[in-house]
Parts: sequence; C-alpha cells; structure tokens
Amino acid sequence: MLPVLMFPQFDPVLVHFGPLAVRWYALSYITGIVLGVILLRRLAVLAPRVATPEQADDFLTWVTLGVLLGGRLGYVLFYQPSYYLTHPVAMVEVWHGGMSFHGGALGVIAAMVLFTRRNKINFLAFADRVTVAVPIGLGLGRLANFINGELWGREAPASLPWAMIFPGGGPIPRHPSQLYESLTEGLLLFTVLYIASRRISIRQRPGFLAGMFLVGYACARSFCEFFREPDAFLGFLAGGITMGQLLCIPMLLTGIALMVHARRAPLYTGTPEPDATLATPASPGSQPRA
Repeated sequence: MLPVLMFPQFDPVLVHFGPLAVRWYALSYITGIVLGVILLRRLAVLAPRVATPEQADDFLTWVTLGVLLGGRLGYVLFYQPSYYLTHPVAMVEVWHGGMSFHGGALGVIAAMVLFTRRNKINFLAFADRVTVAVPIGLGLGRLANFINGELWGREAPASLPWAMIFPGGGPIPRHPSQLYESLTEGLLLFTVLYIASRRISIRQRPGFLAGMFLVGYACARSFCEFFREPDAFLGFLAGGITMGQLLCIPMLLTGIALMVHARRAPLYTGTPEPDATLATPASPGSQPRA
C-alpha cells in the first residue's frame, strides 16, 4: 500500500506589511478579477463588437462589488441563515471566511444588468464575454482553498496515490477535492469556453456562451461534490445530495434555456462603433479661409 500524503503546511498569509496581511485567498480573488477584465477587454471588441475596452475597464468596479457582496450574502442566506440572524455583526466579518459561488454569481448578474442598462449594451452578449473569464477566478479560488487547508474532500481509499491527510480533517486520508474543482470548474471549463468563444458563429448568438458556462459549471460542481465533504453544519440533504448540488439544479436548467433561446434568436450584429466627430458645417454665405 502506498504511503498517504500529508497536507503541506502552507502559510495562508502570503506576506505581512506591518499589521496588514495579504492572504492567498484574497490574492486569488484580486488576480482572478484583474485577469478576467484583461481578457474581457479582448473579447468585447471581437466581431460582433459588444463594448469598448474602456467599458470593460469600468466594469472592474462593478464586478468586484458583485462578487464580494453577492458571495457573502449568498453564504449567509444559503448556508447559515439562522446563525447570522442571531449574530448580525458577523455578516461583515469576511476575514473569517464564508463566501458562496452561487451568491457571487447572482451578484455578478445583478452588476451586469445595471452596467449594461447604464451603458446601453446588449446584456446577453456582454454576459457571454464575462462568463468566458469567470473560470479563471474559480480555478484560482479553489487553489487558495487548498493552500488554506479548507473544504477538503471525503474519505478516500488509502491506496489512492494522491489521498491526503488534512490537519483539520482527522487522521483519515481524504480526496483533495479543492484540486478536483480547480481543474474542472477552472482549467477545463475555461478551455472549453475560450475555444468556443473563438467562433464568430457562437459569438453571434447572445446567451449561448453564458448558457454553456452555467451548464458546464453545474455539471463540474455536481461531479466534484461526490468527493467533497459537506459542510459540518449542513451535512447531506434529502436523498443524499449536498447543498452545492441542489443549487446547481437551477443553474443547469437556466443554462439549457439560454442555449436553446440563443439558437432560436436572430443573429447579433454588434454594437455600432461610436460616431466620429462631425465637422461643424459652415454657415450660409461664409467663405472658406485661404
């Protein structure tokens, strides 16, 4: 039998600046958002054009607020509502952890609705470009979960070459489910969406890439939940499913509906380029200068 791997004792803090500490988890959020916006700048101007690079830059603030506020509120409402109702101050104590992807997704959707209305941008076409970049942050976030030694997996056979004993998970070998999620929800999903986004025939159908993302994430997350230990305060739900799998059901159905709608809708021709500055017409009777 192969020896079981011991979890490397990573320091969750990357660097200290006096009393301030930069944590890997926070860095993963920041890096994921910044890289996502850089990619969005490139995707937004591909034919059919959706937005300008400057508008993509402006979206950085909106998406940051959507991720943080939505992710925190989602965790509070979906996972521990009774606790936070009796401890309302704890809702803002984000440094203790507690973020929900499904809540963050709803927060980003709300941010996109407000942003596209304000800038008169096609919502579904813009959502297509945004969702291609989302798996970057997902993959980095799951790596940060692994570094923190949290959200470990269920008990694994000791013969599994990569079975690992986590400090907070007792003496039993477990699946490193954080890495499974990083590879499937992050690298694999990003690869599929990026390849699909290179085809103009897909970019011309607003909502198709967003639907692909929802379906792909729902499938990847539901699969990984079979290896991930449920939260201790929730456990398994009726029928042996987890909260993560339950929340993926509406995502899957919405994704399928978006893809069907995109296939039936007229082709998207893009946002017109900004009008060039028009020369002021000469007044009647005026003579041109020599």
